[in-house]
Amino acid sequence: MSTKVFTTMPSPIGTLTIVASNSAICALGLPGDDVAPDACGVRDDQHPLLRQACAELHEYFTGARRIFTLPIQPAGTPFQLAVWTVMRAIPYGETRSYGELAAAIGKPAAARAIGQACNRNPIAIIQPCHRVLAAHGAPGGFRAGLAIKRQLLALEAASGRDA
Repeated sequence: MSTKVFTTMPSPIGTLTIVASNSAICALGLPGDDVAPDACGVRDDQHPLLRQACAELHEYFTGARRIFTLPIQPAGTPFQLAVWTVMRAIPYGETRSYGELAAAIGKPAAARAIGQACNRNPIAIIQPCHRVLAAHGAPGGFRAGLAIKRQLLALEAASGRDA
């Protein structure tokens, strides 16, 4: 059994909870997530991987980071893992539709299931589910709420213009 460690950090969207297990990030909780610190293991604000995660997330929020280099270990079904792999390939500042992700994993009729996989994404921001939209550019859903999804998309759009 692995030991989980966690830390929290302030961000422009609220407090984030970052959880690591076996030398990889396994969860990133957003404001409003039902993440109980006791379920996240032991608090360790000095853990090297958690410090790296905080640094990379800070760079992301300031527009200085577009690609995360953190090792990740999301837990999910084979379908979810396939969705999250394709989702990680969406470039910073760009979006894809649920249907486009469904086609990318070879299941073009699975747009709703893609939405469910996005909702179950345990490592938000790093696995950028906020970049996945409904048909015709509608925001679709977002576990932490549409206001935060729009904030993340606006951050990336503004940083993209500055580059």
